[in-house]
This record gives sequence, structure tokens and C-alpha cells, in this order.
Amino acid sequence: MSDQRKVVFQGEVGANSHMACNAVYPEYQAIPCATFEDCFHAIETGEAELGMIPIENSVAGRVADIHHLLPRSNLHIIGEYFMPIRFQLMGIKGTKLEELKSVQSHIMGLGQCRNFIRDHNLKPIIGADTAGSARQVVEGGDKTIGAFAPELAADVYGLDILARDCEDAAHNTTRFVILSREKKQTANTGQPIITTFIFRVRNVSASLYKGLGGFATNNVNMTKLESYQLEGQFFASMFYADIEGHPEEPNVALALEELAFYSTELNILGVYNASPFREKIREPEANRALRPTPGK
Repeated sequence: MSDQRKVVFQGEVGANSHMACNAVYPEYQAIPCATFEDCFHAIETGEAELGMIPIENSVAGRVADIHHLLPRSNLHIIGEYFMPIRFQLMGIKGTKLEELKSVQSHIMGLGQCRNFIRDHNLKPIIGADTAGSARQVVEGGDKTIGAFAPELAADVYGLDILARDCEDAAHNTTRFVILSREKKQTANTGQPIITTFIFRVRNVSASLYKGLGGFATNNVNMTKLESYQLEGQFFASMFYADIEGHPEEPNVALALEELAFYSTELNILGVYNASPFREKIREPEANRALRPTPGK
């Protein structure tokens, strides 16, 4: 049995998540899982040490399943990775682009290539994932069906690339979180830190407004705030949030304390180093300077 450390991802060999595993943990064995639930189970049971899980995309938005799985798990976020997404249109060896009538991919992949699909009059077919769609094209043997998938999938399954970089937006990027069953919070060393947490505010008037007010008064930048319904109950909303800063910093501690006062639940999912990629997507100072001053 191999002693090589393992990192799991959802999808098949050749998927974007597989490429992310190879980029961040090249010394690990990347293990494909059919579902996100399988990924979480593998980490929780010790079958794998880590998981590379997509949580949001700059074009298609959030990966909704993760927001429901994370609170129910005992896993922790120990890092993040931003990967520019490039979809290649691939087909059976010898196929020409004009022969295609339909294209298959994961639903998010299709959503990120809408313009190309429309411009080439292709019928979209929803597949389980990107690399799996490439495999199914090979197995089906139909030259009229192509797949949107990462370049690695063409190498793995022996397909021709018929068109490159078919995504609608050049900024198309997926953010991954790295999950571990071990709680490994990064120390407060003065380096840029992201703290991720979920919370549920009290079901009373203005509780969300008052709970979040502490981040403004303590000068804590919140980079992400999303809500989702709790187990089908329309009156009970959970919130997922990312902030810049470490819980040990006095201003962050005060902001979290104020949020906790107005919440029935507050759970920190991870404290980890901010990806250097964040500097590329930070709003320019010039843009912030152009905003009108409140009250003027």
C-alpha cells in the first residue's frame, strides 16, 4: 500500500479540481470522488488528508452544495487557491469544429461558455463534470458531440482540441478552499489572513444590521457575505462570511464579539493565509477615492 499522502477532489481524472490539486500539492496523490459528500467523508474518515473544494466562480457564482455541507461537517478550512479557468472544446480524434452539433460539460462549465455555444449554434448537454464529459465523448464515439473540459482531460482521454479558451470572460476564476479534519489555524504573524465563519442571527428586528455594525466600527473589511436557507426553513437564514484579519487582532476580536451577541450561532471554519492572487483582484485605490463621501 502506498504511503503517499492524499488529497481528494470532486470529479474525474483531468478535471479542473484535479489540476488545482496538482498545482498546490504536487507531492500528494490526487484522488477523484464522485460527489462532494464523498470528498467530505474521505477526509472525515482519514482516507485522505486534505480536500480541494471549489466554493465560488467569478462568472457562475457560488457552488451552493458547499455552503450546506461545511456547517454539518467537522472539517476546517486551512487554505485557499484561486485558479484561472480555461475551457477547451475537444472532440474525437479527427473531428472538425464544424461537425459538432452539441457540446457536453458540467452545468457550471456550460454556463461559463454561453457565448461560444450560441455563436456556434451548439446544443448544450449537462454532464456530471467536465472531465467526465470528455470521457463520455470518447466512450460514445459520436463525432457530432464535443466537450468543454480542461486541457489535461484531452491528454488523459486522447481527444483533439478543436477550440481553445472558450470561456466568456477572461477573468473567469474559481476559488478553492482546502479542507482538513485537523484544525490548523494560521498564527497571527502580521501577514494577510482570511477568517471564514458561519453565523445565524437572532430572529428579531435589525439583528443582522447590529451584528454586522461591529465590523464597520472596528475597521474590519468583510470580503464576502452570503445567505442561504437553513434546512428548508424560510425564517431561518444562515450566513457565510470571509473577513480580512486574524481573530487574535483586537479589532477583529471586538467585531466577532459584537456579532456573537446578536447571533444564536457563530462558528469559525478557518483562519488561513490569504492567497497572493487577492492582490490581483483588489479594487484599485483610485476607484475607492472616486466614491462620494457619506453625507455629502
